Amino acid sequence: MLYQLALEELQNKINVIKTELKQLNGYSPIEHIKVRIKEPKSILDKMKRKGCGLTVDNMLNQIHDIAGMRIVCAFVKDIYLLLEHFKQRSDIHVLEVKDYIKDPKPNGYQSLHIILAVPLILLEGTRWMKVEIQMRTLAMDFWASMEHILFYKYDKQVPAHVHTELKEASEAAYALDKKMLRIQKEILSNTTTSEPSLLSP
Repeated sequence: MLYQLALEELQNKINVIKTELKQLNGYSPIEHIKVRIKEPKSILDKMKRKGCGLTVDNMLNQIHDIAGMRIVCAFVKDIYLLLEHFKQRSDIHVLEVKDYIKDPKPNGYQSLHIILAVPLILLEGTRWMKVEIQMRTLAMDFWASMEHILFYKYDKQVPAHVHTELKEASEAAYALDKKMLRIQKEILSNTTTSEPSLLSP
């Protein structure tokens, strides 16, 4: 319940960002958001893999992705603008950042992973709950979805040549991201509207 409430609290904050940016600048860096709560079996399996005892305290302290959110942005620069905005806010604590955009995984996976703490005001007092956010561009999200489908089609035994092609596809997706950003900059340079920036916290 607390993790679900934390997700709802964070989603409300992000929806405010989206609404304000769209009204003020006519542009929002966020295309769409998905949320999920990790299944109990998946939580237990992860705790066993980590070698920690199956206790509630270990779950709270060792498992950081029970509440998960995916934010899909149009451009890579939007991802880093949102990250900086999160870091500046007093009502969100950024605990950990893993940058798989600058340093992709060996299979080509790209995304920015953030562990945040979100405050819940409860009868017992304020409790900070952890939420993992994955931020990707539309192209990265398409690649990750297709990789997931292919992974399970091959029952997790992916041939070597497929790994190579997946990595090439990831590089092509990143090249597309950069090309679309160049096009956006060219369009903006030919208009009187300045490029939107994130609101101050």
